[in-house]
Amino acid sequence: MQTLPTFDGGALIRALDAQRADHGLTWSTLANELWQQSADLNARLADHAMCPGALVRTAKRETMSCQYALTLLRWIRRAPEDFLVGAVVDVGDVRLPEAGSDNRLRWDLSEVHAALNERRHERRLTWAEVAEEFNCTPNRLTNLKTARLADMGMVMGITQWLGQPAARFVHPAEW
Repeated sequence: MQTLPTFDGGALIRALDAQRADHGLTWSTLANELWQQSADLNARLADHAMCPGALVRTAKRETMSCQYALTLLRWIRRAPEDFLVGAVVDVGDVRLPEAGSDNRLRWDLSEVHAALNERRHERRLTWAEVAEEFNCTPNRLTNLKTARLADMGMVMGITQWLGQPAARFVHPAEW
């Protein structure tokens, strides 16, 4: 059982807060800036604006979904691997793809599941044995096949276990 690095959501929030302060933004104006990254897509979907309160709660909690983290990472122009702590696997180029105002960066969790399942087969492991590696239930891993959201810490642990950059599983999306 290898020791996996952990995703430091607090460090991401501190980097976000530092850039927020450098730009002279309040949390409310930051929420608007984050929302405007995908302004054309948001208008087309008639989506609701990002809630500043949710952003503040995320900052206090220091944990987040993998999809929410991408919005923050996009704004500060950093890769998720920048916020790993521990024995980090060198996975090569970690730059996230570019996204325009007509899309958002999104994890393709079914791709994460497929890569995890392939590696599981290669290593002749059961889902229970793989779940032990991540200190979670097998269902949390198998549910990635159809999930839209997952914990950023778990997903980053998986990419490190696979020896793949997060960017391999992140794509600009129009939904």
